[in-house]
Amino acid sequence: MFSSTSCATATATAALPASRLRADLPIDTDTLVTQGRVVLPALLGAAECEAVAGLYPQTDRFRSRVVMARHGFGRGQYQYFNYPLPALVQQLRSSLYPRLVEVANRWNEAMGIAARYPPEHALFLARCHAAGQKRPTPLLLQYAEGDYNCLHQDLYGEHVFPLQVAVLLSRPGDDFTGGEFVLTEQRPRMQSRPEVIPLMQGDAVVFAVHHRPVQGSRGTYRVNMRHGVSTVRSGQRHTLGVIFHDAQ
Repeated sequence: MFSSTSCATATATAALPASRLRADLPIDTDTLVTQGRVVLPALLGAAECEAVAGLYPQTDRFRSRVVMARHGFGRGQYQYFNYPLPALVQQLRSSLYPRLVEVANRWNEAMGIAARYPPEHALFLARCHAAGQKRPTPLLLQYAEGDYNCLHQDLYGEHVFPLQVAVLLSRPGDDFTGGEFVLTEQRPRMQSRPEVIPLMQGDAVVFAVHHRPVQGSRGTYRVNMRHGVSTVRSGQRHTLGVIFHDAQ
């Protein structure tokens, strides 16, 4: 069994640049609240992106690999990191969580959901682990020409943090073409609305995992959110997924 404390300690040897870890990391929470997503430009530098993407062949760093076509998820593949997480991935997880927890709690209050999230990620992981959700969920995705990811939600168990992060590690137009990040929003009694989120290498998008509240003329209602990746037309695309809850 891995505790959240031991995971953090085991991966604390290599740090991200201080500018990426400061407590006042700017996130446009107004856009996040009103749109259900927000882009964090240049969260990682080119060297960091290349270092993370370069981990993909190192199978000992991962607990499992998923070939999407075998499960009807699309085409391409991804691997879930094992504990201890790589230092950069661990620090993204623990440093971004406190910047998002206020929005997560506001959303649950607005939607009438009783769960509230503690201020530190280690405390939330302890809650997940106590409920049997002990498998790490950060993942590295790899797409080649013709690959895509169907619309989906990353839930994994009873305890779900309502926001997650995807970081584009490859260079659009140079490493790959196509492969746009796509969000869809399903409002009650309405057809789904798609949105393409343009990203450059190192950009991150913060978005709703499952649903988010929207204020309507008759009060607040829940909007169902899904995400995916359009077909890669050429080259190879890597993405880092940072999910804050662990899996059953």
